[in-house]
Amino acid sequence: MGESTFRTAVVRTPAGPGSIEIIEVPVVEPGPGEVRVAVAAAPVNPVDLAVAGGFFHDMGLIVQPEYTGLGWDFAGTVVAAGPGVDLAPGTRVAGLVPGFDRDFSTYAEQLVVPATDIAVVPEDLDLVAASTVPLNGLTAAQLADLLGDAPAGANRLLVTGAAGAVGGYLAVLARDRGWQVTGLARAEDEKFVRGLGADFTTDAEPGWDAVADPAVFQERGLALVRDGGIFVGVRPNAGPPAERGITVKSVSVHPDRTRLAELLTRTASGELAARVHSVLPLDSAAEAHRSVAAGGVRGRYVLAP
Repeated sequence: MGESTFRTAVVRTPAGPGSIEIIEVPVVEPGPGEVRVAVAAAPVNPVDLAVAGGFFHDMGLIVQPEYTGLGWDFAGTVVAAGPGVDLAPGTRVAGLVPGFDRDFSTYAEQLVVPATDIAVVPEDLDLVAASTVPLNGLTAAQLADLLGDAPAGANRLLVTGAAGAVGGYLAVLARDRGWQVTGLARAEDEKFVRGLGADFTTDAEPGWDAVADPAVFQERGLALVRDGGIFVGVRPNAGPPAERGITVKSVSVHPDRTRLAELLTRTASGELAARVHSVLPLDSAAEAHRSVAAGGVRGRYVLAP
């Protein structure tokens, strides 16, 4: 990184991991209400593979003329603050950059973001671990909001993909709302799921009061909900068609500074699990994408620019 430029990972013509390239872009100073962060860690999430593979381009959701930035969440250190921001240089922060259609993102050495979209990282939480919280933690928290408080006598919740990043958080956060949680996952993940305080199954029968669907079962997940129950999914505006009086909702994750601060605090205390599989340099973004695509990994690959 030079004094006036920094490195970032982008795709020009999306075609999977091989289309990821590292380019130099100009440093931008933060405007009013913004901060410039030196990125210490940026997780690789499944949604990033879809961006690099052209899924959202094909849907017409990405129309960047030159290149598209990769990454959704990050942790790092404030290096400059714009007018009206009370975060001093050196403050450790984590945050979420939402949306698909952008020329910048978190796979980068630096990032300019609204100060309202980030939270201070507790002193006893490592930045690499902290970086894995914003996207998946906020998605789970906002799924729990869609579920709401569990109705008395109708509180049986099935979480698909309960050993995954979103499902693991949701299994804990839904219990805060009074749900009796059962996690659906592979047999080898039973110890982890039960360690979250949830019941466990590898083969769910229909009849659940609610199903939360981080595993994106869609119609198969809806079929597990009882008549008049609740289904919450993770594909905005693309949930399965409602039937049998079932309420169908989908989360569209958005920054929430207050909620993120709470999630980081609970992660620092060990109440929520931050799972890091491996830390790789920014130049290895394509390698990380290939490894995630191969599947079978619990925990995040994290890029350290």
